[in-house]
Amino acid sequence: MNTNYIKEEIKDNLGKTVEIKVYGMRGKTNSYNGKIHAVYPNLFTIIENNQEKSFTYRDIITGDIKIKYM
Repeated sequence: MNTNYIKEEIKDNLGKTVEIKVYGMRGKTNSYNGKIHAVYPNLFTIIENNQEKSFTYRDIITGDIKIKYM
């Protein structure tokens, strides 16, 4: 899996609802549910509760975040 593949997959799901789990330090996990809002060269954004959150493609590759398409 490479960043171009991930970017295209996210671009194909633009406007769709996703669940993103962020795995942090000390076993802490945060979940975000929102719609994919924009796709940029190094990151993508989602809208959750009228707030924009950004994530990088590298975070998906390294396993720091998991994305689930609804």
